[in-house]
Amino acid sequence: MRTAIYPGSFDPVTYGHIDIIKRSAKMVDKLIIGVLSNSSKTPLFSVEERVNILEKATKDMLKEVTKDIPNVEVTSFAGLLIDFADACNAKIIVRGLRAVTDFEYELQWAQANRAVRPHLDTLFLVTNVEYSYLSSSAVRELARYHGDVSLFVPPYVEQKLDEKLDSKENEHEQN
Repeated sequence: MRTAIYPGSFDPVTYGHIDIIKRSAKMVDKLIIGVLSNSSKTPLFSVEERVNILEKATKDMLKEVTKDIPNVEVTSFAGLLIDFADACNAKIIVRGLRAVTDFEYELQWAQANRAVRPHLDTLFLVTNVEYSYLSSSAVRELARYHGDVSLFVPPYVEQKLDEKLDSKENEHEQN
């Protein structure tokens, strides 16, 4: 069985991520979306929220897609990606590339991972041009200032962003 991992913070999941999920799921028997718990970042959404959002977005918003791609699984992980890949019996890491700067960064990691785990390959997918400018951080920033993010995320994710940011504003006002 050909198992791949598509790791990321997905904070929040965007249409660019979903595009990579759909395309890479067609190439493997099983695609595990690994939601990273990264202690060096302060995410807007907790790991649990991100996993739930990914699952909900994948199942609800992409109902047509998920019925055709039953090989997608969403889970969280912490620690080294190569250890997570071993635990999942994955031999492929999927990474999306938007620009040359993404490639330089991802290439270094792919080479390091391969040096430590020679059985582990990295599959780079170039993002569709319509998502080449899209990043989770840009979506978070736009949402923070009540900008329209509907072009970048599924409605369910947009709703969760609004709820999260409204609750943060309420917390801030109470302090």
